[in-house]
Amino acid sequence: MKMVNRSCPVCGSNGKLQIFAEADFDLSQLDSFAFASRKLPEYMHYRLISCPTCDVLYASPIPELSELATAYDEATFDSSEEAHYASHTYGSFLPEIMQHIPNLEGAIDIGTGDGAFLEELLHRGFTSITGVEPSQAPILAAKAEIQPLIKHGLFRVEDFQAETFNLVTCFQTLEHLYDPKRMCQDAYTLLKKGGAVFFICHNHRALSAKILGIKSPIFDIEHLQLFSEKSAKYLLKENGFVKIKTKVIFNRYPLHYWVKLLPLPLKSKLSCLALLKKTKIGYLPISIPAGNLMIVGYKN
Repeated sequence: MKMVNRSCPVCGSNGKLQIFAEADFDLSQLDSFAFASRKLPEYMHYRLISCPTCDVLYASPIPELSELATAYDEATFDSSEEAHYASHTYGSFLPEIMQHIPNLEGAIDIGTGDGAFLEELLHRGFTSITGVEPSQAPILAAKAEIQPLIKHGLFRVEDFQAETFNLVTCFQTLEHLYDPKRMCQDAYTLLKKGGAVFFICHNHRALSAKILGIKSPIFDIEHLQLFSEKSAKYLLKENGFVKIKTKVIFNRYPLHYWVKLLPLPLKSKLSCLALLKKTKIGYLPISIPAGNLMIVGYKN
């Protein structure tokens, strides 16, 4: 896998490097789930650099874009249950956003997975919706009525007409993008006046990340950058968005999923998960602040 160096993907800074963590990964240990959503963590990561200007943590060097595109295209998917839990959590923020956008016509979900959030948008009354997903497996797992709404491939702004959407959503996908700044600019282009971007991203300043340290599942081979409240606001403000708001999220998932994320010895974890999935307690929904951040901004 050919690796390339880069500057800060949010502010472009290329000053004195502040190394947050040296690279720790072994490509031979990665399987088809390595670039899948809500996977069993491998606790691997590229070299991580802390940007003193915008407070983002970013990976450098990273694989070439073509390498990443192939990895995502071939990734496996087995997290439909968790995806629907997440969509309900994220959907709870929609009523407030809906009060501030012109209308409910036109919404696009970037990195839509199996389209769970597209179902949420339909339920809330949005029309003319679409999703973009780079991996084939989650699209095949989508409900029959949702599959036609999903475009397979990497998100490209030129595939859509400018000023078409009132809402652009992107959940736990900013971390994976080669150029999150460009994606923000593209979202601005696609939005109608008064429309909103609605992002969910990992927060490297969260308490959970401080407690678990480099063993937090947010430090992952998939993640090319990790945001904080400061860097997320910086990203939106520098790309034209106004009325920017952030909020800590309480994620709700079954107990077995939370155990899946803990930095336990692999053999013990697998045994525990097998047991939990045979019992009702393993499917008990639990809400905790797991280190995710909501951020919303509007187009003037």
